Amino acid sequence: MNFLTEIREGFGISWAAIRANKMRSILTTLGIVIGIVTVTLMGTAIEGLNKSFMSSISSLGADVFFVDRHAWFNNNEADWRKSMRRRPFKLADANTVAAQLTLSSSVAPVAESGAKVEYQRRSSGRVQIVGTTDQYLPTSGVGISAGHFFSAAEAAGGRPVCVIGTTVASNLFGGDSPIGQRIKIGPQSFEVLGVLERQGSFMGVFNLDNRAIIPIQQFMSTLWNNPDITIQVKAGKLAELDEAREELRHTMRKIRRLEPTDSDDFAINQQDQFVAMFQRVAGTIAAVGFFITGLSLFVGGIGIMNIMFVSVAERTREIGIRKAIGAKRRTILLQFLTEAGCICLLGGVIALAIAWPLTLVMQKFLPASMSLTVAGIALLVSLVTGVVSGFLPAWRAARMNPVDALRSE
Repeated sequence: MNFLTEIREGFGISWAAIRANKMRSILTTLGIVIGIVTVTLMGTAIEGLNKSFMSSISSLGADVFFVDRHAWFNNNEADWRKSMRRRPFKLADANTVAAQLTLSSSVAPVAESGAKVEYQRRSSGRVQIVGTTDQYLPTSGVGISAGHFFSAAEAAGGRPVCVIGTTVASNLFGGDSPIGQRIKIGPQSFEVLGVLERQGSFMGVFNLDNRAIIPIQQFMSTLWNNPDITIQVKAGKLAELDEAREELRHTMRKIRRLEPTDSDDFAINQQDQFVAMFQRVAGTIAAVGFFITGLSLFVGGIGIMNIMFVSVAERTREIGIRKAIGAKRRTILLQFLTEAGCICLLGGVIALAIAWPLTLVMQKFLPASMSLTVAGIALLVSLVTGVVSGFLPAWRAARMNPVDALRSE
């Protein structure tokens, strides 16, 4: 008898045993069902968060540097306080950077504030107002869905123009086109030149569509005459990313008039800092979550082991007969391993049937996502749990002496 024949025969005997003891099989799979449901929901939540985060973080651009007074993630409060005492960047600093860099394609100064935006009798509450130049489009990676972004001439000419996000456009104009209309930002009236493409939220917190972008000169004359500016720099080539970063660092040290022995009094932030931070946090959450959910699988596995020991004890005479007519130890071992695996695999299928609608409910609160990968891993975990839990009972059955087994009543 070859291996595949033994597997097929073991599967048939196992399935017959499961059907013969329906209630016991259902109660046995209950622990596995609970364990697999929790593992699956944890997996869908983590995968959904990963996709949501990577979708949000992609808006920063892998080849864009963000020069600021402080790093996005300081080691401690003392570092943050120290960075906040540094000299703020001026618009002239951004202009100097743009003139001196050779390995970067775009440089945009960015200043931000909040203000109420109004159109006739409608308002959009507190909107993020961004002051920048025409170079903001390539450094931020945003697109225009209607109209156009302001040009260098429009930005430098002092003309009050703006580009708005889809949330602002919807709140102020409903389904009407905002292009060419005049809205009020703070005390100043601005002409709407374009509408940004929908971007959604950043990490589920900041609504990137609830903003208006105006020329930085208008920002300084209307909202904040001495803003704290961030400088966005887009590298010319991804292959020269490290060289572009080093050139930017040397240029900033010259602009800041730092001595060779002085440490940097600025930070060059990149997308990968967010990714590294998220991976650390997500890894910790996943480890704790899977440990907790793994406990329920462990309990379910102990239940499978106990039931399989009972099954072996009940079928001792059957085992003796099979061994007496020539069944090998391997055949008996495979029979009971297959039975334990089938019970757990059945529990895994039931668990997925329960987890699917629960995932749809979770999607209303979290960016959960059940992929084929998660479902496959859940079934694999259930199968492995069954094989591991059933090994000791199966090994005991395989090592039985046929004479002693036949004497059993």
